[in-house]
Amino acid sequence: MAKKAKQSVDKIVKKVNKEFEKTSSQIEGLISDALKQFDSLQHQIQDPVRKLLKEFDDLRGREMKRFNDEFERRLDDLHELQTNILERLGVASKEDIRKAEKDIKKENREAPSAKAKAPAKKSSVKKAASKKSVAKKPADRSDLTLVKGIGPATAKKMKDAGITSIDQIADPSAADQEKLNTFSSIKGFDQLTTEAKKIN
Repeated sequence: MAKKAKQSVDKIVKKVNKEFEKTSSQIEGLISDALKQFDSLQHQIQDPVRKLLKEFDDLRGREMKRFNDEFERRLDDLHELQTNILERLGVASKEDIRKAEKDIKKENREAPSAKAKAPAKKSSVKKAASKKSVAKKPADRSDLTLVKGIGPATAKKMKDAGITSIDQIADPSAADQEKLNTFSSIKGFDQLTTEAKKIN
């Protein structure tokens, strides 16, 4: 009787073990399928995200370049407008005004009487005027900003292109003219040669 019961228990244990192995195999298969689907889904998500990030970087680069170009162009226009207004008004530069004020103060301190102060002011004003007239003469032919219509940013671009002297604008060679033609879009381009010739 005991032997028969033992055989029955062994059968049950074997059956349970077999079912367990079968269930374990099914679970492993399900887990493997789930991992494959997860990997596939991850790739499907990552590719559009990478593409979107790349497009965003490209757009940001283009917009930053456009903004910088526009800012530089407006800065050039502002500088040229300021230069034109000062030339039309005949206003001395801030540096000339500061020097004239210093000269007046110095001469006022050194003058022994009130009568001496008045001529001192006149002489200092004359000095300021003479300094202004001297300032109009280009001390350096490589300073392209002395040409009316050329701002600092445009001058830098011209120098990078090979235009390093006012003479190249006033009397350009064929090669220089070709370089200058690349700046034909700037305001007052047609008058650059004429303006450069005015500078002694």
